[in-house]
Amino acid sequence: MVSLTADMSPLHPDRNLALELVRATEAAAIRSVPFIGRGAKEAADGAAVDAMRAFLTTVSFDGTIVIGEGEKDDAPMLFNGESVGNGRGPKCDVAVDPIDGTSLTAAGRNNALSVLAVSDHGTMLDASSVFYMDKLVTGPAGVGVVDIRLPIGENIRLLAKALGKPVDEIVVSVLNRPRHDQLIEDIREAGAGTRLMSDGDVAGGINAARHNARTDMCVGIGGSPEGIVTACAIKALGGHIQGRLWPRDDDETQRATDAGLKVDGHIYEADEMVRGSNTIFVATGVTNGELVAGVRREGGYVYTESVVLRGASGTLRRITSEHLVSKWL
Repeated sequence: MVSLTADMSPLHPDRNLALELVRATEAAAIRSVPFIGRGAKEAADGAAVDAMRAFLTTVSFDGTIVIGEGEKDDAPMLFNGESVGNGRGPKCDVAVDPIDGTSLTAAGRNNALSVLAVSDHGTMLDASSVFYMDKLVTGPAGVGVVDIRLPIGENIRLLAKALGKPVDEIVVSVLNRPRHDQLIEDIREAGAGTRLMSDGDVAGGINAARHNARTDMCVGIGGSPEGIVTACAIKALGGHIQGRLWPRDDDETQRATDAGLKVDGHIYEADEMVRGSNTIFVATGVTNGELVAGVRREGGYVYTESVVLRGASGTLRRITSEHLVSKWL
């Protein structure tokens, strides 16, 4: 029998690491505040990158960025392969997205997040050779029930039955892109409703996996790095995620093959995206969303809301923080 106190040690390294990482996402979110709604997504991202990296250097772990801002030549900081942390503590794979939803931030729209995900060293799939991934995400009710290889209408009916509610109460999140026109039509034809996202499919996937969220499923083609990041969160939520890489052309297919990725319709299950359950996902709201509230400034204070999900313990913690403006902006 597993002890209920197994995860309650104040010295538990994974637990401490999870709470330390929040400081980095909070910093990135706060530094993006001057750019929210200003139409300057590159400036917002640059400020968030600077802030996140500065805080990551203080964290006690030996991290290697598997999913970053791009290759070293294109991303001077937080690039794929960069070492982060102070070099002491556990060796980890790291995925960073200082702002998931730079366009959302620039426009002042909902659901922009600052995101970090961490897993044991050598466990996180490097899918950076292929920009897009076709994904299917649900909560625990979808495990062993839905399958990305099935038609969307059948998946909706199967999930509705598993959840014990009528099909017309099922809500499916989809990125609002021309490539999804037929998918959206098929969802509605099956009798379900859609929630169209302009960006930010990490939040869309996590919301679909949460037991008390207003969406039941997240489907469609979005970023492959976002798929891996989402998988880290799904491990803590007990949900279901599948993905298949979606190369845009023959050159991308060849790069993926050279990198050892499977692009022949192979279905990546959660344990192929991130092996094991020792995952940490941290997100701080940049703009308001269903998952977390955005950064809010009132007088001399800045308020942030974050979530911390740990796969090892299956917990979701919410952290609200109050920061002195004079120290940040």
